[in-house]
Amino acid sequence: MRFIYFLLIIFISLTNEIKADSKKQTLDELKKGGNIIFIRHAYAPGGGDPNNFDINDCSTQRNLNKAGQEQSKKIGIFFKKNDIPIDLVISSEWCRCQETALIAFTNFETKKFLNSFYSEKFAKNKKTQMKNLKRYINNWKSNNNLVLVTHYVVINEALNYSPVSGEIVISDKNLIRKGNIQIEY
Repeated sequence: MRFIYFLLIIFISLTNEIKADSKKQTLDELKKGGNIIFIRHAYAPGGGDPNNFDINDCSTQRNLNKAGQEQSKKIGIFFKKNDIPIDLVISSEWCRCQETALIAFTNFETKKFLNSFYSEKFAKNKKTQMKNLKRYINNWKSNNNLVLVTHYVVINEALNYSPVSGEIVISDKNLIRKGNIQIEY
């Protein structure tokens, strides 16, 4: 029985070392620049959007709560503390993405290709949005990082990866995922 506990302790120790090494490699990639950084908007309770959703009226949308606002601050602090070079921050037009970008980075612009296509109302936009996103990324040239604040469905479609709220997902211009960092809320 002691032998099993001994093996379990060794396994836990090794996996923690691997996680720490992986996070360091991801951070090194971010500091190098030239990456596409997808960020799923910070925590906004619920799922989808209400039926009366209006893109120009935040009161009709699912928005960040206090935990999501704090998570957005932590995202900004993470980038500043680690001196991660940023070329540009682009957000979805949804209020929860814009608020995440505003709190974390202050300066940003919006692009339709980062909007959600989760609901049936917007599902028809998926193909065009993904085409425009890929075109934008292909034409983007910088030694710094491009930050895209968007939604679960966009990240999942682009990278075949399912992020949690506020998660930072790093890829190259070919949309090959290099790593990810979760920011707790």
